[in-house]
Amino acid sequence: MKELFLDTGIAHTILLFAVVIATGLWLGRYKIRGVSIGSTWILFLSILVSHFGLRGDPTVLAFMKDFGLILFVFSIGLQVGPGFFQSFRKGGVTMNLLAAGLVLMAVLVTLVIHWITGESLVTMVGVMSGAVTNTPGLGAAQQALSDAMIASGADVPSAAAASSSLASAYAVAYPIGVLGVIFLLILLKGLFKIDLPQEREALDQEDRGAQENARRMHCEVENPAVFGKRLAEVVGDQSDKFVVSRIMRDGRVFLPSPDTVLRQGDKMLIVTSQNNVDAIRIIFGEEVPMHLNDWVEKDLHVVSRRLSITRSAMTGKHLRDLNIRARYGVSVTRVLRAGVELVARPSLILQMGDSIQVVGTEEGIAQVAELVGNKPETLTHPNLVPIFFGIALGVIAGSIPIAFPGIPQPVKLGLAGGPLIIAILLGHFGPKWKITTYTTLSANMMIREIGINFFLAAVGLGAGENFVAALTGGGWWWILYGALITLVPVLLTGLAARLIFKFNFYQICGLLSGGTTDPAVLAFAQDAYGTDYPSVNYATVYPLSMFLRVLAAQLLILFAIA
Repeated sequence: MKELFLDTGIAHTILLFAVVIATGLWLGRYKIRGVSIGSTWILFLSILVSHFGLRGDPTVLAFMKDFGLILFVFSIGLQVGPGFFQSFRKGGVTMNLLAAGLVLMAVLVTLVIHWITGESLVTMVGVMSGAVTNTPGLGAAQQALSDAMIASGADVPSAAAASSSLASAYAVAYPIGVLGVIFLLILLKGLFKIDLPQEREALDQEDRGAQENARRMHCEVENPAVFGKRLAEVVGDQSDKFVVSRIMRDGRVFLPSPDTVLRQGDKMLIVTSQNNVDAIRIIFGEEVPMHLNDWVEKDLHVVSRRLSITRSAMTGKHLRDLNIRARYGVSVTRVLRAGVELVARPSLILQMGDSIQVVGTEEGIAQVAELVGNKPETLTHPNLVPIFFGIALGVIAGSIPIAFPGIPQPVKLGLAGGPLIIAILLGHFGPKWKITTYTTLSANMMIREIGINFFLAAVGLGAGENFVAALTGGGWWWILYGALITLVPVLLTGLAARLIFKFNFYQICGLLSGGTTDPAVLAFAQDAYGTDYPSVNYATVYPLSMFLRVLAAQLLILFAIA
């Protein structure tokens, strides 16, 4: 029992992780004036227990910190990947320019403090890495410093001591980096009198417009130009814009085929998006007041069902490839994906986990159900092969050195940037490459929460040993320096994002947490404000921000020892 509680072995380290994570999450449930820092409690508790001598195995801590961060960013990448490039087109360039400005301002504040106070630039790089909570930047700076010192003739212990001073400065500034950005988010929310439901509704409406949600419309054929023409002739190249679900003629309802000849007075049930309503009125005629039940009551042989796509072989197939209407006499009118109803366009690429709304006979629908799987219970089993294969590719991508002219040390994306980029690519291109990346929301959240909790606990347990010593040895000033490096750039960026670029508050949360490469702030924003919207913007700016912060840390070290 003594070894379990006082030693630094594997069992002791696991026990520490379990205790600080459980206690930190329990404390995170409590709010002060409606605000909670959530899982960030884990970081402060782990610093506290480490300071009083309860420390874990260094190898295990290093592994848990890196692996936890990988799990966190990879789960975010998979979630936001399908909408990542669309988000980038809708303001992502501006966001990344703001994030680049955020990085540049942090570097300028660091240099100004160095020039005014005379504080060692090497130490200031550690303070800057902590103030922006950028662990990969710290690692890159330590490696660059050690390599440069050894190359200049210094012994290994001296190089190790210099790297240790970087870590101490990082540990002192890190809590300010977390709390400072959280404080500014709260400040900006109050300063701009943010109405969270209104902000969320604005993004919901934007998403609905971008996704072109499906809507029904009832038209009567009144345009003489289409009388006597086949439906295929009239639709032509417009098949991606709407689906003619059913036609009512002389009181009888039937499913149309491409060869159906249109007649004056035909009533049509059409599924389309709001953007195409006016065009459809011009092609066929004005809308008529009807209800969905009017179609059901006229023909009891035609039924509507919702089927789940649970066969992995369906992933990556275009809806037209299934040829459902010609083979089974069934129409696909809508596709439900992640809670959003989409128009069933022939060019739509299907994914495992989608649901399709079909109309037809019982027999035909049963055949379609067999084709797509329609076994929702199979969706509860996670697809782990793409996850671990993607992590492996991410680690490789993050370890590739990128050389720049005039810079002696190559730059790497690291164990956070590489897996995030690969996860985004898998989430977006996976279905097109016929790779099933579907995971349930609960499975994704479990991976994400485990990852961030491991990361925070490992950072705190590793930093607590030298935390107080660094403070009493002059590190009090590091807190002030770190606060300036955190607050000045973040405040100016947040004000510019809202006042000049009119960003939504949730977009600002994602921008600031991603621009500071701070997963703890993202976790706070999601917990406190009850939405995953910041994740998309976090992932939009995180790769560039991570790369620039790693590059900046290495450049400052090389500048300091030049």
